[in-house]
Amino acid sequence: MALARTHAISLVGVHGHPVEIEADIENGLVALLLVGLPDTALREARDRIRSAIVNSGESWPQRRITVGLSPASLPKRGSGFDLGIAAAILAAAGAVPAARLAGMVLLGELGLDGKVRPVPGVLPAVAAAAAAGFRMAAVPAENAPEACLVPQLRVAAVPSLGALLDWLRGEPGRPGSGRVQVVEPDEARRQAAGLTAVAQPGGQVRDLADVVGQPTARRAAEICAAGGHHLLLLGPPGVGKPMLGF
Repeated sequence: MALARTHAISLVGVHGHPVEIEADIENGLVALLLVGLPDTALREARDRIRSAIVNSGESWPQRRITVGLSPASLPKRGSGFDLGIAAAILAAAGAVPAARLAGMVLLGELGLDGKVRPVPGVLPAVAAAAAAGFRMAAVPAENAPEACLVPQLRVAAVPSLGALLDWLRGEPGRPGSGRVQVVEPDEARRQAAGLTAVAQPGGQVRDLADVVGQPTARRAAEICAAGGHHLLLLGPPGVGKPMLGF
């Protein structure tokens, strides 16, 4: 029996909850069982992950694989668990060093070719990971600027599963898979990643840092802007609704 653990984040509304992903490989009929209240999109991860691993040049364990998502009572939704499940399976199989996955959350959907696709809700998920004490977040490359808005974490921008595996092993990137880019938690690196204030026509720069007070409304506006969600602000005149929603 081989066992490995990784971590992801489950979103309930805009609140993130850490999820431990356990992968157990044991003798038995070849199968991948997924337990822990997964929804339909997450149940389909079994087929996506197998194809992504094989098409990334890795061997699929020809044994019984059980993947558990804890806490089991917490509903898990969406495809953002794909990357964490794939890493847990490969770590349990001994294909990557499990120690490199400690203190890291992994978020991202896998394509059948192994490409890591962006997922919604990365900003609140990464913020929850930082609050839970994680030191690093591996996210799709397209979501990296969003994840870098949380200054406490190192962010690994992952273009493909193959690139992540090479980085975990300390190997040079394989041709065609891209390379993992690590953004350190400092202002200079965040600006280098393109996270600067937006200049409007006429030279006016709009920045939420200019808003004094209203911390709850500001956080809601940041999450909606990062994730492309709709926002409805209700309140009496003069509290700053137009400034926040501009």
